[in-house]
Amino acid sequence: MDLPLIRPNPPKLSELQQELLALEASGVFTNNGPIVRRFEDALIERMFGGIGACLAVSSATIGLMIAIRAAMWDQGDARRYALMPSFTFAATAHAAIWAGLRPMLCDIDPESWLADMQQVEALLARHHQEIAVMVPYATFGRSLDMDRYHWLSRQYEVPLVVDAASSLGTIDEDGLNAGTGTPGAFVYSMHATKTFATAEGGVVYSADVAFIDRLRVMSNYGFEHGRSATMPGLNAKISEVGGLMALAKLDQIDAIAEHRAELAAQYHTFLPEYGFQPLVDHRQAMQFMPLTLPSVLMPYRTEIIAKLAECGIGAGTYFSPHLAQQPYFQAECSYGALPMSDDVGGRIIALPITDMMSVADVKRACIAFREICAGFAHPVDRRIKARQPRKVA
Repeated sequence: MDLPLIRPNPPKLSELQQELLALEASGVFTNNGPIVRRFEDALIERMFGGIGACLAVSSATIGLMIAIRAAMWDQGDARRYALMPSFTFAATAHAAIWAGLRPMLCDIDPESWLADMQQVEALLARHHQEIAVMVPYATFGRSLDMDRYHWLSRQYEVPLVVDAASSLGTIDEDGLNAGTGTPGAFVYSMHATKTFATAEGGVVYSADVAFIDRLRVMSNYGFEHGRSATMPGLNAKISEVGGLMALAKLDQIDAIAEHRAELAAQYHTFLPEYGFQPLVDHRQAMQFMPLTLPSVLMPYRTEIIAKLAECGIGAGTYFSPHLAQQPYFQAECSYGALPMSDDVGGRIIALPITDMMSVADVKRACIAFREICAGFAHPVDRRIKARQPRKVA
């Protein structure tokens, strides 16, 4: 397949031979080594304007687990829920469950695909004494209304941990990475499939330096002084090789994210009749190009993906099924009707955006996609036929 949906592009270890030799000679391979700490410091300076602190971790899922557990600090047993959208990846709910909470699922906004803020506020007003943490998802790298979330967090005294897995490289209107200045926690992924691609890893960011200090202890078995645990802990550390790859990717991320943003804009231009997240004035880190099919094409989504594959074009579905449609989470989560998650999840399809693609590649993918959809009774054709006057006998 020459245009795969995802084409991992981590830094090439073969181009980092001198750095790897120096790493070997140092004898330090993990345990918050100097390379990882150098990456953390460089990330804060370059992408967060020197504001706050961050912790590099072995995966974003582990980062969510320890951030949620830390956010629950000194809460009573009555706080047993983690409020999150159902339209997200399984890791969001798994992390809350591993932290001892029950996910409370809310619906999404039909345009932005972010959590429906009216429903979030209603659930907080009704259950805030039972909600331990809010875990909004920055859907496909999109920015959140953090002013509103911060107000809700203060109003209802519910801490905030944002699953921003795809958002390392998303720039807000202030020119800094999404999440900058948040007193809660933002958790980003550096998985090979992300825009900020290494091999495996994640970053937890907060403007609250003391919070990151606590996470650093938790990430090393809760060892605050010596080898005696003083708080909950596990092994969340990233290796020095992972830190080296992250440092190399940090030098590339702006060019990569800008290129992907341009490809995303071209999809909007070539396929104006389909449903996209609205474009924003600032930069969104694009992992792929999600869009929604018209309802009439919903039954043919699997066939459309298969025909695109025959053309050498990768496609897929994301958060379909969403959390409340997955057997394990149906048993472990609390939720009501989720009509927008059902609708968007049932119609969503993802087209490729990769570092190696060109505008011509996007145009080719769009032409093939439109032609394939037309073969399944495109709704535009049906509307045209419906407008034609009937012949009178």
